[in-house]
Amino acid sequence: MLENRSFDHMLGFSMIHGTDALTGDPTAILGLSGKEYNPYQSQQYPVLLGADYTMPVDPGHEFTDVVEQLCGQGVTYTNGGEYPRINNMGFASNYATTKSAGEGGATGDFGEIMKCYDSNKQLPVMTSLAKQFAVCDNWFASLPGPTWPNRFFLHGASSAGLDHSPTAAEISAWETVDGFAFPNGSVYDSMDTHQVTWRIYRGVNSPLIGSIPCVSALKGIEFWDTHPFQDFNHDINGQYPFSYTFIEPNYGDVTNNTYSGGQSQHPMDDVRNGEALIKSTYEAIRNSPLWTKSLLLIIYDEHGGFYDHFAPPAAIAPGDTVQQYNQYGFTFQQYGVRVPALIISAYTPKNVIDHRTFDHSSVPATLAAMFGLPSLTKRDAQANNVTALASLDDARTDAPAILPDPVMISTAEMAAAQLKKGKIANDGESLNKGNLPGFLHIALKGELKMAGTAQEKNAILARFKQLKTRGDARMYLQKVLPELNAVPPRQKR
Repeated sequence: MLENRSFDHMLGFSMIHGTDALTGDPTAILGLSGKEYNPYQSQQYPVLLGADYTMPVDPGHEFTDVVEQLCGQGVTYTNGGEYPRINNMGFASNYATTKSAGEGGATGDFGEIMKCYDSNKQLPVMTSLAKQFAVCDNWFASLPGPTWPNRFFLHGASSAGLDHSPTAAEISAWETVDGFAFPNGSVYDSMDTHQVTWRIYRGVNSPLIGSIPCVSALKGIEFWDTHPFQDFNHDINGQYPFSYTFIEPNYGDVTNNTYSGGQSQHPMDDVRNGEALIKSTYEAIRNSPLWTKSLLLIIYDEHGGFYDHFAPPAAIAPGDTVQQYNQYGFTFQQYGVRVPALIISAYTPKNVIDHRTFDHSSVPATLAAMFGLPSLTKRDAQANNVTALASLDDARTDAPAILPDPVMISTAEMAAAQLKKGKIANDGESLNKGNLPGFLHIALKGELKMAGTAQEKNAILARFKQLKTRGDARMYLQKVLPELNAVPPRQKR
């Protein structure tokens, strides 16, 4: 699961034609015509071909941002009410005016948010896989909101009511119960109960400050239940007994809001680093003994504020909302914006397009279909799964062993992108913004687990409560992460 890109932004101009996954008829992805636009201040901003590899600022993508992006400038959500009428006309206005902490800050070039990649030229890795295997063009974020609740849906078919980026105060409450807990448990709890083995990779170890797996915020998942991604290729070429594998990217510098140097494709980092991660993951599996036994899903947590023209449909509420996490009174009866989704296996027909509706709950639904697990919530109980996309009787022999390389990054281009960047958080800013509190919680959770006595735990908590700024957070992570990385991973996972 990568970060913060909409379907149109990545593949809307790819012009992919193929075969309908269910009917076998010729079809095309639900992409862009080139006539789409958004208004702002009496000006029309059309979709444009050729997005930049890095964004100058981080677009807004908190709950209130997405309401405006989907429903138009000035539209708000009524606590506990129906989601407003969607017209996909507020992306440009929100990019210009978002007030979300740690996001926004654009002072011009408001059409930047409408730019979409020339996929065939700029994203050769993703586009090659989309043409070789299956692309789902109706895979939606599980809710119209930010990273953390959407990632939770992948792991529990729910966010337990969380409809926003968690605050430091909320995270402190999680710590009293040993991590974030789903009312019905996570998919990892379910796999443990039903003796289905699993493993998690946390991205490469460099930069170390970005090698923090969001999944270890969950109750029952520790930092040392995860493995560095640089071990992945070696592991799957040996005895690999794990039925389910989840890979998180390295997030880069999580303290300055640019996520620079990571693999996640976060907007202010370079999208080509994520292309390289996709390539290495696919090629490792394709050229391993697991190729004819595996199914690879490449998905994105949410759209990151980028334009998409397709109106997301209504959704089934999971039915397990915890009110203390529900800041906006959201009912979870609305999907978020479309995100890219690729389904890859030796048994996936070439150039297939699936128009069915999916969301991140389709992952637990797929695990339930494959391994006989029970549903976790009402959402995954009704979600489509992807098993139909591995429909061939015999393994393909024409799947590429090597993918195209990502587009090269020149020194001059890197320098120009740095000059273009706008709002970069400084060390004196409050740490209680965006994703940073969540990453800090994971480090704290691990540090407390390593403590031997109640006195040591109290001292750790006292020091943690003194953290106020992004600079404090940086120093804290630089101290704790080497200690967490020194703990050997639990090999049974």
